[in-house]
Amino acid sequence: MSELGTQEQAILKIIQDNPFAGQQEIADQLGLARSTVAAHIVQLVAKGHILGRGYVLPEPSRATCIGGAVFDRKYRARRPVIPATSNPVDGSRSFGGVARNVAENLALLGTPVSFISIVGEDETGQALLAHLKGRGADVSQVVTVSERPTAEYAAVLDPSGEMVIGLADMGIFDLFQPAHIDRAWPHLAASSLVFADCNLPAEVLHHLIARRKGARFRLAIDAVSTPKVVRLPSDLSGIDLLFMNLDEANALLERDGLAPAKDAFEAARALTHRGVSEAVVTMGSRGMAVTSGRDAVHVPSVEAAPVDMTGAGDAMIAGTLHRLLAGDSTIEAASTGALLGALTTETAASVHAELSPHFLQANLHRLADRKG
Repeated sequence: MSELGTQEQAILKIIQDNPFAGQQEIADQLGLARSTVAAHIVQLVAKGHILGRGYVLPEPSRATCIGGAVFDRKYRARRPVIPATSNPVDGSRSFGGVARNVAENLALLGTPVSFISIVGEDETGQALLAHLKGRGADVSQVVTVSERPTAEYAAVLDPSGEMVIGLADMGIFDLFQPAHIDRAWPHLAASSLVFADCNLPAEVLHHLIARRKGARFRLAIDAVSTPKVVRLPSDLSGIDLLFMNLDEANALLERDGLAPAKDAFEAARALTHRGVSEAVVTMGSRGMAVTSGRDAVHVPSVEAAPVDMTGAGDAMIAGTLHRLLAGDSTIEAASTGALLGALTTETAASVHAELSPHFLQANLHRLADRKG
């Protein structure tokens, strides 16, 4: 509670001991004016230590995911894709979006999680929210609009499951505004960790990063794609953990790439020089470079028998955040992230249908089989 003043700490202690304590009662105990207590309580709400009226205390470990909510269509070619002609495929439909996928993974792992996004007033949006709510996520802060339909994404995969082309109708996210962040701020401020993806407009990301500097939660962000990474500010101060692949990192840093293994470490260090506290730069099957403080560590990938790569990166993020909330260091947490990413490639679904704390525990032995 280092960000709290002495009086704020004293008031919070009284509320923790007795959530029904009135402002005058608190004022009498501390020898303060009631108006002073009221002002401090407003600050405690803004900083996320209490949830407003009734002094409801936040859960000790909660994540909030904010960003993409998408209806995914995937088409896997039966034979090598031939451009400019019809290709036979096997199609599937599911719910996706980076932040949505991360939220569902976290919910299945047992992490209390809220989800904030924007959907259309259509059956797709309603079904998406119902599905995530059924997983145990809080979707009360999702914005619904009539101007645009719920976002859709179509991926064409080759027979091995590698992406050939992706098509995205994401115009609805342009309607998400900084005011939506302000409206949901007590919800965000009460979180232990907030994860955002770069599907959000640049002004929203900048606003979130600026407001985070006065809040107690840690902020993690994922780049999503090379075109979207440029939505981040040049000064990355205020971001505690940044996820991106090597191409996205080089695009943000405006630098030419070197050999991937060496370049990932250089890119990760360069991101910390831009102000981010920690960075994870992924290299696909080569693993990831993780910077934490002065350390720069290679976290190897986990061997897998891939079926479909879609959602693997989101699962990696979720596994990492899940263990961060449990108290692991970022380097330790990233190993769990690598495992969950590998497990997700072994299923056709973007989120592993069997995922649970027990399922993850049962596969931890695969971390010992990694090659550094």
